[in-house]
Parts: sequence; C-alpha cells; structure tokens
Amino acid sequence: MLTIGSIKLDIPIMQAPLSGYTDWAMRFLAREFGAPLTFTGVMLAKSIINPKVLRKPEFKPGMGEDVYPTGAQILGREPEFMVQAAKLLVDIGYDMIDLNFACPAPKVLRRHRGGYLLRTPERTLDIYKQVRDAIECPLTVKLRIGYGEGEQSQDNFWEIVDALAKENVDAMVIHGRTTLQKYTGKSDWSRIIEVKEKYPHIKVIGSGDIYTADDVVRRLEETKLDGILIARGAIGNPWIFTETRALIKDTPMPEPPDVQELGRVMLHYFTLLKRIYPADKAVRYFRKFASGFCKRHPVRKKSQIRIYSSRNERDFYNAIEETCGVRIDDFDNSKFDARF
Repeated sequence: MLTIGSIKLDIPIMQAPLSGYTDWAMRFLAREFGAPLTFTGVMLAKSIINPKVLRKPEFKPGMGEDVYPTGAQILGREPEFMVQAAKLLVDIGYDMIDLNFACPAPKVLRRHRGGYLLRTPERTLDIYKQVRDAIECPLTVKLRIGYGEGEQSQDNFWEIVDALAKENVDAMVIHGRTTLQKYTGKSDWSRIIEVKEKYPHIKVIGSGDIYTADDVVRRLEETKLDGILIARGAIGNPWIFTETRALIKDTPMPEPPDVQELGRVMLHYFTLLKRIYPADKAVRYFRKFASGFCKRHPVRKKSQIRIYSSRNERDFYNAIEETCGVRIDDFDNSKFDARF
C-alpha cells in the first residue's frame, strides 16, 4: 500500500503525467487494467485559468462513471497563476495536484518553467508554499536529479529537496535524469535512493526507464522507495498495470494478449477516444499509440504501419480487422471487460 496524504493506493504504482497522452481516455483505460492512480498530462497554469479550457472534455477528471483518484499536474513560473490553477482543478474534481519542476522541453525551458526551476530554488519553493497554503488536497512535486551535472546544479537540487522535506511535502516524484539530459542516457536511480535514505519520513516515488512489470518490481526491491511512476512504458500498453499488480500481489501472471485481445483493446480504446474527440481526430490521435500496442503483435512492424496509415474511421476498423482478425461489426464495447 502507498499513502499520499489522504489518498490510499493498494499497490505502490501510478500512471505518470504525459503531455499529449494522458487525457481522460488513456487514464480510463489504465484504471480498467489496474492503475490505482492516474494523472493528466502536464497543463500550463496560465492557460487553464481560462474557464473555456477546463470545459473541454479531455480536461475533465472523469466522465461520470469513473470515480477514482485522479491527479492534475500543472506547470508554470508565476506563483499566482499556479495557485489559481490548482484551486480551479480541485474545484472541478481532481484529487491531487502535482507541481512540475522537471519538464525538459526546450520551449518550456526558454520560458523558465518546468525543469528550469531547478536552477532557482527560491522561486521553486515559493511556488510550492503558496500552492500548499491554497489547497487542502495532497500536493506532490515532480523533480529531476538536477538541472545539469555541475556542482551548482547539485547544490540547488539538494536545497530544494531539503526544504521540501522540512515542509513535509506529501511526496516527491523524482526522475533519474537531469534536465539537460532530457531523455538520453540511462536513468540514475542512485540519487533518488539518496533522497529516501536522507529523509525516510518523506514519500519518494522513482521514475525513469520503466517499461515492464519486472522493471517496476526490481526497482521497488532494489531501491526501497515508496512507489514507482510508470510513464512511457504505459503508452499503448495498459497490460503493464495488470502484470505489475499480479507480481506485487503474488497472484498468477496473466497470459500475454493474443492478437484478438490486442484488437479488442485497441477498438475499446478507440471507442473511449471518440467520447472526447471527433472520429477523424481520434484516428489521427491513435497513431501515436500504435507503436506501443503493436509491440505485443507477432508481426509488429507490418501491423504498426497498417494501423498508422489509417485515413478515417472506417479505414481504422479495416486495419484492426486485417491485423488482428477482429471485426467492428462483431465487437460490443458495452461487454468489454479488462483483465483487472
């Protein structure tokens, strides 16, 4: 079990905030397959203050029938906007707020947001304190292990970590790369372990290079961290939650999905996407998930190319039939049942 503030998770994992991916449909699918906590993609605080933005269905915490913990991650450098955004998101139903001090995207860094804030401990801590004072729900922070590898970067990292620990932050979620590394090289978990060893009373969640259920369990055993964040390993791969749950709970590992199950899950996910996007947009949006789904297909490359080349809704259904042998006319989404 993992407890973060008032939220209790029966297994110590969560689906990461992923910009451009973790909208309502992906969160709902992850929950169906056993993720105990999911997050939105990162949202720019200055933008979501606009009420019109939050009325869009992809930003809603749920769609009526899915009542479960959902966190919202916000990005920004102005404390007043971060406070306003956090309060709005709590008001519309999000259960947790996560402050992004980790994003390495160049356009984010140019505006001194995200991972850039690891260079400015005073501003970073000011944002945290003001948001903490404004909301009552659990508040977590997403960090990287420094802005760069230099001594100043490390001093700044530890200044932030030390202050957050003294504030009894609900949890620190730490990715094992520096901001300047972006996603290159291997994730360094040793510094994350140092944080947990120095502050055993603080919940520390590790992130980086988690692609399988075995990765999750290995990191939990090796690091003694409180939890694991599953990020890109969950794109087109909701089975990672079912399989991780089985390993942690010591229950029988489910059989890998065959091509028919793969087709049914893709059709189900497409049905979820159509609840928040027009059909043609859902087809285009699905393309970035095709690679993840097709990693489990016996003819990976060919199936991925066929699904990716879908031009419209009917063509997408034809692609699923051709690659997985599942016809849309025989698929009843109301009877879909994930393994979890």
